[in-house]
Amino acid sequence: MSIQAPGNKFLKFNLITIILLFLVILAGGVVRSTGSGMGCPDWPKCFGRYIPPTSISELPVNYKKTYADKRLAKNQKFAKMLDIFGYSQLAMRIRNDKSILVPEEFNTARTWTEYVNRLIGAASGLFLLLCVVYSLKYRKTNKLIVFLSIFNVILVGFQAWLGSIVVSTNLVAWIVTVHMLIALAILAISITTYHMAKVQGRYKVERKPFIAIVTLLVLALSILQITFGTEVREKIDAVASHLEGSYRDSWVQRAGEIFAQHRDVALIVLVMNLVLYALIRKGFNKHSIQQQLMSFTFLMIMLQIVTGILLSYWALPPFAQATHIVLASLLFGAQFYLLLNLFSSVNVQGAGK
Repeated sequence: MSIQAPGNKFLKFNLITIILLFLVILAGGVVRSTGSGMGCPDWPKCFGRYIPPTSISELPVNYKKTYADKRLAKNQKFAKMLDIFGYSQLAMRIRNDKSILVPEEFNTARTWTEYVNRLIGAASGLFLLLCVVYSLKYRKTNKLIVFLSIFNVILVGFQAWLGSIVVSTNLVAWIVTVHMLIALAILAISITTYHMAKVQGRYKVERKPFIAIVTLLVLALSILQITFGTEVREKIDAVASHLEGSYRDSWVQRAGEIFAQHRDVALIVLVMNLVLYALIRKGFNKHSIQQQLMSFTFLMIMLQIVTGILLSYWALPPFAQATHIVLASLLFGAQFYLLLNLFSSVNVQGAGK
């Protein structure tokens, strides 16, 4: 069987992995928007069980104190690590955060929300391992596929640890942003290995460096916008905590300058994508993968605008928060795959008109 055969297992498992990674981002968005991060206070089990409890009667004795103590110990260990790397102020903040001593109340819905998130994460991890196994067939023809597949598994392990820190430290601002950016990096690596395997030994179309540069700029803008969006959410979390969950309608207005920056960059992203679409339409025919990706990109942008309006004027409904995050990741994925296809493609029709 040739590397490009339809039944290629690496391509199949890689594609499934990419789909699962989008689902992980969606599940993570649901967990955060519903406040379910501590729905399962321990790991890998949930309240000491492989199948989460459905009622408080199934919980361990003194579970509140037990898991609060474990959380405190984890945070103290993380604070020591921050001291080593020179982040003493942040370490002090974590040590002095009394809110982590407040026991989490059991909530069935939040527990199962977090548990489903873990199941999807575990499934994605399993398929990433399968990608490593089947990437070995490329060890003689493209060692980079093997290296990236192995590196992605390591990165996912770090991401899982960082995710536990995000929740345990009450969403320390910069850690949340780093967590999201690493998620995009993991997604980008999987998309890269998929594309590299797909075009292995295939005919490459004429490259269009100017369009590729514009696409790179648009992609960078999207990453900047996602970063601003994460920071907006961090600011809103701080406002919500300060107001103890009250006055929800005012949270967005109280976010301040970072929200205005997020809104302004959204307009720039829209304009730049219009420019890119014009270039793609001029340089590639309507059946090309490039035009198909741009059409998908615009659909994601329009849906992003809709969910952004809902978040701004409907007091941050949880479903819109999760949708906004996954749409942003889909937009990033489409733009990144477009960039890869501007350098090489299996679609001969993708050449200029």
